[in-house]
Amino acid sequence: MTNKTHTAFDVLVVGSGASGGWASKRLAEAGLKVALLEAGRPQTDANFSEHKPAFELKYRNMAAEIMRKTRPVQAKFDVCNEYTSDWFANDLEEPYTTPKDQPFDWMGRVRMTGGRTNVWGRVSLRFSESDFKSASQDGYGEDWPLGYSDLEPYYDLVEKYVGVTGMREGLAHLPDGQFQPPMPLTCQENVFRDGVKKKMGRVVTLARSANLTRPLNGRGPCHYCGPCERGCVTHSYFNSAFTTVADAVATGNCTLISNAMVYKVLMDHEGRRARGVLYIDRNSRTEQEVLARCVILCAQSQESVRILFNSATPQHPNGLANSSGVLGHYFTAHVRSGGGSGEFSGLNIKPTRGGPVKPVGAYVPRFRNLPGAPPYKKFLRGFGYECESSVDFNWEAPGFGAAYKRRLHEPRAILEITGFGEVLPRWENFVELDPAKKDVYGIPVVKIHMADGENERAMIQDMGDSAGEMMEAAGAKNIRTYAQPSAPRWALHEAGIARMGSDAKKSVLTQFQQTHDVRNLYVMDASGFTSNPCQNPTLTIMALCVRSCDFLMNDLKNLS
Repeated sequence: MTNKTHTAFDVLVVGSGASGGWASKRLAEAGLKVALLEAGRPQTDANFSEHKPAFELKYRNMAAEIMRKTRPVQAKFDVCNEYTSDWFANDLEEPYTTPKDQPFDWMGRVRMTGGRTNVWGRVSLRFSESDFKSASQDGYGEDWPLGYSDLEPYYDLVEKYVGVTGMREGLAHLPDGQFQPPMPLTCQENVFRDGVKKKMGRVVTLARSANLTRPLNGRGPCHYCGPCERGCVTHSYFNSAFTTVADAVATGNCTLISNAMVYKVLMDHEGRRARGVLYIDRNSRTEQEVLARCVILCAQSQESVRILFNSATPQHPNGLANSSGVLGHYFTAHVRSGGGSGEFSGLNIKPTRGGPVKPVGAYVPRFRNLPGAPPYKKFLRGFGYECESSVDFNWEAPGFGAAYKRRLHEPRAILEITGFGEVLPRWENFVELDPAKKDVYGIPVVKIHMADGENERAMIQDMGDSAGEMMEAAGAKNIRTYAQPSAPRWALHEAGIARMGSDAKKSVLTQFQQTHDVRNLYVMDASGFTSNPCQNPTLTIMALCVRSCDFLMNDLKNLS
């Protein structure tokens, strides 16, 4: 038996992560009655353990096999460990499938208020005009139905609220933003920055990151304790659980419904208007129905599209909002399997086992196929590098006694750089429902079809080669590089499977993330990306969401 809510809502928001939090905040603060449905349980500061030493844990965070018993996929993600494993979906209860020859690790499936913003890497980069119009530049794919000027004021708004540390560089292909004071670069990052600039003319900057360096809205600045993925009691990094969602609930206009596994969008008899959603309560395993004037899916790309496929009706037999037939197609993530590392000597630094840990590294912006420059012959589009630096003891020091102690304290200043590259949107990379598989709640699961193409393979090789060249230019020693196939570990930046576009015959969403087929149904996560530039997507997800909510509020005034 399905239980029905008697509360009348203006808007239902599915998912409480980067976009769901913003949608709830923007609409609730405008006076609309919002129901925020989250598949996981509430998040509180009591769950945060960034200051808890490993020796206080039952298994000292040394028994990864325990985590793998129920989370064999999630445990491959290094932030799913003994501290946080219960934040993540149980892979046995909530499976997905892939073809045998196309493995794909769908990691970061968080079941807590805040979604992936609980454990994200926090790198916050803007897309540029050339990213939105890349098809016009190289002839591949489709341009976005909007440009940088459409999104710029929303980037400003989001950055001022989130708090992003960064350095202004004046690059057209990586626009500057509303930055908090920059965190300082480490010694090896400075050496790398100077050497690469001098010998190769490339920019190395601070990775623009959603970590505070000064107080903001009651949140304290970062105190460099290190493991942001385990939470933050000072709320120094952006997590929608204690920012946008908290703001939305504080208005009195937003009702947070936890443990709600949304199954399908409910439609009217004519199949023209969404009237609510059906969900499974994770605790009672009962069906629940919530109704509203408008529905927004912010559940994360694969989850939102799964809901649309499961919402098929006689009027929408191939999935809701799928008259174009492209729903589920053009699946992209980021390739992240090329890069390198090196050691830097002669730096006046000392290793420590308990010193401050800077939560953000350096970033090398894209340098291939830039506007106005000759095209790179080996592949289309490009990649950037995320950098991590560390200073450790020389644990491999030879000898014994006083000589060993002296050599042990010789610092090993290491810099590692990992490429994050754009994957071309291709029809043959797609997700669909697997008719032979359901999760523990009885909901059909998705089957993911994803593989490298020739463009990605060439790009990954260049990631490794270029990493070595830059390390050499900066004077690093013991340089190591790698270039490996993406599968099964892609970056957790899935996008594009409900793409937006001006032509309803070739896309699912309008530029305001409104479905072409159902006027009061929106998808505001990365599903709508027309392409997936090499920059991390979360900042753009949030900016697009706020812009779309402003459009939605105007449109609601005209809905009968």
